[in-house]
Amino acid sequence: MTPVEREGYKFFQDLRIPCYQTNRQTLLKPAAFMDMAQELAMWAAGGLGFGYDTLHVHHVAWVLSRMHIHFEQLPRWREDVRLYTWHKGADGLFYLRDFIMKDKDGNPCITCTSSWVVISEITRHFVRPEELQHLLEMGDPDHAIAQPAPKLPLPRDVEPELVGEHTVSYSDLDLVGHTNNVRYVVWAMDCLPLEVAEDALKDLYIVFNKETTFREKVSLYRLKEGNAWYVEGRVEGKTCFAVKFEY
Repeated sequence: MTPVEREGYKFFQDLRIPCYQTNRQTLLKPAAFMDMAQELAMWAAGGLGFGYDTLHVHHVAWVLSRMHIHFEQLPRWREDVRLYTWHKGADGLFYLRDFIMKDKDGNPCITCTSSWVVISEITRHFVRPEELQHLLEMGDPDHAIAQPAPKLPLPRDVEPELVGEHTVSYSDLDLVGHTNNVRYVVWAMDCLPLEVAEDALKDLYIVFNKETTFREKVSLYRLKEGNAWYVEGRVEGKTCFAVKFEY
């Protein structure tokens, strides 16, 4: 693994884009960026004293709640990039974390802001780990994207189209035992027409409303409004996630 380095609250990692994370145009897939961001976030949280190992002792865990990713220019296969992340402190129930991926010349390729919550591994309810609160409320005030990731209501004047159903399987699960956040974007992009999915994506928004677990059946709906596509996943009629793709 490429070493993770630290500058104050910021952590960074030098990466080379591998072929298995790119599409037919040899460009990095959006879900692949999320995989990279998730891994670096885990290392960075651990480096500041509130990572997986520390929280697991208290039977609590990090869960991603919202994310906004802006794509300036997708890097290509074999391109060298540097990915940064930093914790920005608390915002109500949310803890904010930003990311920037830069090319070898230092130009931003991808910027991202994310909102996380801490849940009980036992009850699955939101919690505030008091022992870590003084750490969680501190952070770097810098912004990759200034506004926190927003809520994501679907347009109500357009009827969404049912495009399929996905049964949560082994390959979807993460170390907390529920569907990994990246898998929802994979499912959502698979709902798009191929020519849309391969077009130049400008912004991706995702909101997680309810976890999904092994063998649950997720109904996938999509709709188009202007230059945006929405995909919503539902379990027994209740929304578990929503994604907005802006092209």
